[in-house]
Parts: sequence; C-alpha cells; structure tokens
Amino acid sequence: MTTTVHDRAEVELAIGGMTCASCAARIEKKLNRMDGVSATVNYATEKAKVAFGDGVGVPDLIATVEATGYTAREPRPDPVRSGAADGEGGRVEDEESAGLCVLRQRLVTAVVLSVPVIAMAMVPAWQFEYWQWLSLTLAAPVVTYAAWPFHRAAFTNARHGAATMDTLISLGTTAAFLWSLWALFFGTAGMPGMTHGFELTIARSDGAGNIYLEAAAGVTAFILAGRYFETRSKRKAGAALRALLEMGAKDVTVVRDGREEQIPVAELRAGDRFLVRPGEKIATDGTITEGASAVDASMLTGESVPVEVTVGDAVTGATVNAGGRLVVEATRVGADTQLARMAKLVEDAQNGKAAAQRLADRISGVFVPVVIALSLGTLGFWLGNGSGLTAAFTAAVAVLIIACPCALGLATPTALMVGTGRGAQLGILIKGPEVLESTRRVDTVVLDKTGTVTTGRMTLLTVHTAESADEVEVLRLAGALEHASEHPIAQAVAAGAIERIGVLPVVEDFANVPGLGVQGIVEGHAVLVGREKLLREWAMDLPEPLAQAKARAEAGGRTAIAVAWDGEAKAVLEVADAVKDTSAEAITRLRALGLTPILLTGDNEAVARAVAAEVGIEEVIAEVMPEDKVAVVKRLQSEGRSVAMVGDGVNDAAALAQADLGLAMGTGTDAAIEAGDLTLVRGDLRAAADAIRLARKTLGTIRTNLFWAFAYNVAALPLAAAGLLNPMIAGAAMAFSSVFVVGNSLRLRSFKAAH
Repeated sequence: MTTTVHDRAEVELAIGGMTCASCAARIEKKLNRMDGVSATVNYATEKAKVAFGDGVGVPDLIATVEATGYTAREPRPDPVRSGAADGEGGRVEDEESAGLCVLRQRLVTAVVLSVPVIAMAMVPAWQFEYWQWLSLTLAAPVVTYAAWPFHRAAFTNARHGAATMDTLISLGTTAAFLWSLWALFFGTAGMPGMTHGFELTIARSDGAGNIYLEAAAGVTAFILAGRYFETRSKRKAGAALRALLEMGAKDVTVVRDGREEQIPVAELRAGDRFLVRPGEKIATDGTITEGASAVDASMLTGESVPVEVTVGDAVTGATVNAGGRLVVEATRVGADTQLARMAKLVEDAQNGKAAAQRLADRISGVFVPVVIALSLGTLGFWLGNGSGLTAAFTAAVAVLIIACPCALGLATPTALMVGTGRGAQLGILIKGPEVLESTRRVDTVVLDKTGTVTTGRMTLLTVHTAESADEVEVLRLAGALEHASEHPIAQAVAAGAIERIGVLPVVEDFANVPGLGVQGIVEGHAVLVGREKLLREWAMDLPEPLAQAKARAEAGGRTAIAVAWDGEAKAVLEVADAVKDTSAEAITRLRALGLTPILLTGDNEAVARAVAAEVGIEEVIAEVMPEDKVAVVKRLQSEGRSVAMVGDGVNDAAALAQADLGLAMGTGTDAAIEAGDLTLVRGDLRAAADAIRLARKTLGTIRTNLFWAFAYNVAALPLAAAGLLNPMIAGAAMAFSSVFVVGNSLRLRSFKAAH
C-alpha cells in the first residue's frame, strides 16, 4: 500500500531471500543510494519502509532490490483494515507456513542422516569394512538438499561481492564433501578396512586417506537447527497486528428502516446506525444516538474505570458495552478507526526498530574474508614452495574445513534453548536470540499501570460507616443492591461484599438511575447506592466524617460510592484498581538491576500518583493515549536512554514494539503478548526483573560460546596452513569445542528466580 506524506510517497515492500542482518543492511544501502530515496530494511519483519520523491516509482525500487539478489513486492492488503476477504491474509500465512515446513523437512533430513555419519567417524569400533561408503551415501543428501539454502545464499552473496556466515558454511561444507569424494575415489580413503584412528601426532599428510563427511553433515545439521528456530520466532513478528485487528467485532446488527439486520463489519459504512447490546463489542467508532451505558475502554485506553456514556457521546470500536442497550451512528470505518490506527502504530514501531545485528554475522564480516584469503595464500605458498599440487591443495582445503565453525552452529541455539527452557519453567518466554542484546543495554523501564502494576480490575478497598451503621449491615444491603446491576463498579462492590460476608439477600423493585447509581428494596429498607448527587435528589447529605472520607478517597484517585437507606446516609465505599501485592518488591528489584522505573498510564493524574507513591516510583506520566505512549518511548530513546516497556493491554502494543525491549504480561491481551519480546506468563511484575536477569545471563553465555567456538578454529588455522592438520586433531577440536559449548549452555539450567 502506497501513501503520500508531504509530497513524498511512502511504500512498504515485503522482502524475500534475506538470511542474516547483513542482507538487510546491504538492501538498505542500495536503496538509499537511489536519488531522493530514504529506506529502512528490517530483517526481523522482512519488510522495507521506503520514502521516495518524483522520478522514482515502486517498480524502480523493486528492480533495485532484485538487482541486489533478493525479491520484493508490495504486501497484500490487510484483510481487516481494508475490508477485503479473509482469504488474502490466509494466503500470506499459508505461504509463510509452507516456507517453514520446507525448512523443517531439511532439518529433519539433516539430523536423521547426520547422526550415524558423526557416530561412525567418532567411534572407531563402529567403523566396519565399508563404513566410509555408507557415510558418503548418508552425507550426500545432507550436503546437497539440506544445505541448499546456505549454498544459494552464498552464491547470491558472491554475485554481489559480499560474504556472510552462509558463505563460510557453504565453502566449508562443500570443500569437506568434495575433498572426501576425491579421497574416496582417487585416494586411499575408499580402500576396504580404512579407519580413522586416534593418532594425535602432528604430521604433514597428502590428504589422500582423509575424509571429512562428518564435519560437512554435522555443521549443516547444527546450523539448520539454529536457522529453523530463528525463522519460527520471526514468523510471530506480524502476529501482533493480526491480534490487534482480530479484536474488533466480526458482525454487527444495523438498524435500517426500523428493522434489525446482521451484517459483516466490513460492509458497515459511515452514517449507518447499529445496535450494541450489553456485553457486546462496539463495532466501529461512532456517536451514540439512543441509550445510556458504561463502556469498558481499558483495552484501548488503559483507563481502569468504565466511562459513562449517553446520547451524543463518542465511542470507540472494539470497546465493550458494559451496561445498557445502545444505538450508535458509525462515524469512522475501516482504516480510519482508532483500532486500525493503533495497528498502524504497531506496524510502524516494528519496522522502525533497528534490527539486532547477530553476533555471528558481525564476526563473519571479518572472519570470512580472512579465512578465504588465508586459504588462497596457503595454496599459493605451498605451490610456490614446490610441494606439489596435492599437498598444497590439502593444506588449502584444510584451512577451509577447520575454519567451518561446527561449534558456532551450536553456540546460539543451545544457549537459547536452555535459557528459554529454564525461562518457561519460571514463567518467562523469550522470543528469540535477537531479543537478548537489548537486555544488556536497557537502563530505563517504563511500566503500564492497569494490569501491570495493578490488578487491572476494580476492587472494593475500604468501607467508611456512619455512627448509626456497621460494616456488615452496609455490605449486606449495598452489596445485594449492586449485585443486581451490570455496571463494573457495582460488580466490584458486590464481589467484595460476598467475599467478606457470604450470601447476599434478595432485592425488590430494583431500578437503575442512569449516570447516578441504583435504588431498590432490600430486607424492607429503601436503599440508594451511587453518586452523592443521587442522595441529594432524595434530600440526603453526607455527614461530615463521611464527606471527609469521600474527599480523601477522590484525592487519592479512588472512586467513592455513597450508600443510604431509610432516609439517611450510612456509608461511603472506596473502589479502585488495587495495586498487586508484589509490585513494590518488583520495583526494588528493577532498581537493583540499574533500571530507572517510570509509570506510564492512560489513567488520570491523581490515580497514577497514588499508585506510584505506593510502589516507590518517582517519575509518572499520566493521561496518555496509545499514540502518546509511543511518543513517550521515542522521546526517552532520543534522550539516549535504552528503554524497556512492560504492559498488558492493546493500548500498550505499539509502545511494546517501539521499545528496545518489550515485556508483555501473559495475563494481558494477545496483541500485547505478540508485540512484546519477552512474555511474563505469571502476570507478576517480579518476573520482569527475573526475565531481564535471565536474558542477560543467556546473552553472556552466547557471547562466551561464540568466543570459544571461534577460538578453537583460529587456534587450529596455523596448523592447517602449515599442512599439519591431522584428521583426528580436526575431529577432536570440533568435538571438544562442541562439548564445551553445550556444557557452558547447560549451566543456565541452574538459574533461579530471586526470592
């Protein structure tokens, strides 16, 4: 979809064929070299966001990407935002699933066939008379079919003068396989009874009796495993948008010529009038023309108290009608609604987030050219020394083989699998390796209030009684009356009464007074519960102690409800979104990690300040809309801060995506969970501190693994270049480095949550 902003067109392109972050950087560089073009390419979402002026068209942009060796197309229109049929979005998902399925098939093939090849090479007792030929039969499909993505990427990179980890993997596995073929067919490795013995002597060899099939097959299997898990996590990048858009109502009851007719939301037009019954979602943005109710907008705005609405008030699509019957006139539909605009915010935040540069690719940018140069230098040196073509070629290929990082294939996946597995046991879900780098840099944590620091539901906190009443009687009468109401605040009072005194009496002559409260007969008493104004209409005033209690409650951001019966004001009830018991402790732990907490909420200033004071947060930003939350995160980032965001609602999804690290409460909405980088299953804010600690420790393990994975290779390179690479030394180095990497990763299993 192409849009125009300030005489410059903007387009999003779906990019195909990227295998690492350096691919994204190369495409971005090529696009930005075009006149009047400004582009950002995100490897995680596989999208390019491009702004361009006159003289450049979308076909030119696509042609540039294709000339760089990748594919590009305009994404298909979103089925919900555009009103298109669901089939379009389904086809995109089907294509993604098919790609993942093919990758899984390659991985399964590689693992099943590689295990016996590695086992035979490493255990001399299993090396029967013609074992080397069985190894060749099993390794061939792995090096050709299973490793094809690496070979294809290496070829594409080579055409454009670039080298990535794919280049090294392809070169190393191909060299190992081709050399093994030569040794089997033209050397002495194919002889019956050939074995790989445990000889640790360093001696020059012509390579005619050496095969490296286990290295070629093993490296392919290990690195395919890492690629598969990475791709699977990347698929979730767009799920936040789908979760957001699926929040809206699917069908709507329109009122036409006095008749009610149910139609799909996509067919709704501005000006249509539609019916919203209690408990239903409001289909789209509009204005109330009939009825009065309370609307629960917490999913979109974060406001914990339901909003009273009546004729003439504006309502937002995807919010829930918590009270009476409403008739709404649609004012905005499709891409113009607030929900669709929020989805666009999430999308922009995801595309704008800098793609985390994978450590292996960073190192490979230097390591790959050095290894290739060293291999060619080795070949030239030995040829110039008169050592013969076979010895020279053996040494050159040995350099490529020993440089092919077997342990590197395990370095990230094993640490990530152990770390994520331990995290899952503790209620922490880490989405992928690219998440971890952010945790090291984070210095500021922005906390949503509703559902994150607080419980997210209205709770009866305190009962203030007059001298002529006691708490049990107040709860019995007020609770019984409120139990008959559908209003969320009334339900909070009723739930609190049931919890404290048990069964409630029956109500007679119940009546709802719109915007003021409820009235009825309970156990022979005429009872009123609601705003102070309701009591005044019955010529009742709050006595001074109750009036003061009400003022203190409202000053603290809580909702105060007056209770009266038999012509006299008897009590004031305080209702609020209660702070979680663990929140204050969680804030202390986050500070101990060097993080500065900030409370960010759509709720009013008084409520936010009261909650912040209770848990020990000094900086508060209140009364913000979803788009403002994104702006706040961007402002903090522009000040040089690295920002973590913790939230649970749809209103937090865009900010979670924009933040350097997004932590979603698992008790929240799908949109928030999918937009976050880490998910806290327990809904306990203390898990946020544990999540950051675990992620930092997992990242540290990956860095250690990567260092040693390369260190073993680098240490053996001089031996290979000198022509002294013994097959057993190469095998032992690879095996030992792999065992070290796995053992180091397994240490993460001992990680414990703070108590």
